[in-house]
Amino acid sequence: MTTITWRYRGGVTVRAVAAIGGGYVFTSIASALIALALPMSRADAVTTATLLSFVVYTCIILWVFATSSALRACVGVIASSAVLGALLWFVGRTA
Repeated sequence: MTTITWRYRGGVTVRAVAAIGGGYVFTSIASALIALALPMSRADAVTTATLLSFVVYTCIILWVFATSSALRACVGVIASSAVLGALLWFVGRTA
C-alpha cells in the first residue's frame, strides 16, 4: 500500500514539475513565436502574444494532468518545446 502511495505522489510531483517548469518553457517559446508571426506593429504583436500566453500556459497545465502517464506528459512537453524552439530558431535566423 505504501508503494502505491509513493508512486502516486511521485507521479503527481513529476506532473507538477512538468506543468510548471515545462509549461513555462513551452509558453515562453510559443509567445515569442506568436509575437514574430503576427502581422502587426511590434508593440501590438508582443501585447497580443503576451495575452495569449496565459491561455497557452493554462492549456499546457490541463493537458499535463489529463494525460494517462507522467512519462507521456514529460515527453510531450519536452518534444513540443523542442519543435517550437527549432521553429523559433529558424524564424529568427531568416528574419
